Amino acid sequence: MITLTHVYWLLGAYLAALAWRGWRDRDNPRRHTTALFWGLLAFLLFAADRLPPKLVGAIVVLLALLAGFGGLRMGGYSQSSAEEKHSEAQRLGNRLFWPALLIPAVTLIGALGLKRIQFGGTPLLETANVTLVSLAIACAIALAAACRLTRQTPWSGVEQSRRLVDSIGWAALLPLLLASLGSVFEAGGVGQATAAVVRSVIPVDNPFVVVVAYALGMALFTIIMGNAFAAFPVMTAGIALPLLVQQHGAEAASLAAIGMLSGYCGTLMTPMAANFNLVPAALLELKDPYGVIRAQWPTGALLLACNVLLMYWIAFR
Repeated sequence: MITLTHVYWLLGAYLAALAWRGWRDRDNPRRHTTALFWGLLAFLLFAADRLPPKLVGAIVVLLALLAGFGGLRMGGYSQSSAEEKHSEAQRLGNRLFWPALLIPAVTLIGALGLKRIQFGGTPLLETANVTLVSLAIACAIALAAACRLTRQTPWSGVEQSRRLVDSIGWAALLPLLLASLGSVFEAGGVGQATAAVVRSVIPVDNPFVVVVAYALGMALFTIIMGNAFAAFPVMTAGIALPLLVQQHGAEAASLAAIGMLSGYCGTLMTPMAANFNLVPAALLELKDPYGVIRAQWPTGALLLACNVLLMYWIAFR
């Protein structure tokens, strides 16, 4: 059975390859600390479940120190010339997008079809994490397809991805870390505290006012935390469920769906959502690192206002 543990091992092997290549990159002025950062992450993926919690915590603190004190830098990378890239782009055309389109297609096939395949009563894919395992398989298949299409080796893909990962740096981990904060905050009672604050500052007998508070709270929490998935359990448990669903009888499914969309509006406005806003600026080498946010925040504000009206109209039909 292919489990999520195997996916962690595969990702750990990839990060270990990045660390090894980074260690040998003499063009990187911080090659030792850069390699240490990715190497520690690889070590955690290989063995975190078998390590003492205090050791895991110490490694996480060390990772934060390496990132915070500028331990990650870019080095030198084997790249094709601009002429070669242009020639390959003309030869391949829109076929360049085929490997990327394979990822959602194979993930969908795996999640809906492969989960039913069994060998001797044992499922092919781990049932509890079938979508994540399918996504990992899809990425591996897409890499193989890209190598065949471009006539490159898998190692070339690793090397070119190293350039992208080094340009993004620690921000590549930010979505994962912020997403986990939602569960931590909810377990710590932040949702209940939020509900108490809302009850003390707004008239909770007015459903429209509570809808506005929920939508704005989702956007603001996302701006602070950088991830709508992190904001969702806190704001839904603190405002949507007790005040809108239980007290005013709002329809829970549509309320939650539009609430998530309100959080995504906050994603458009914050540098904490690094994978959406800072990473594209870094990859495109924009002069203004916040140029993406400056261009899209008015759209986010307009969409947030529309979400408030839609939420009130649909959830209370």
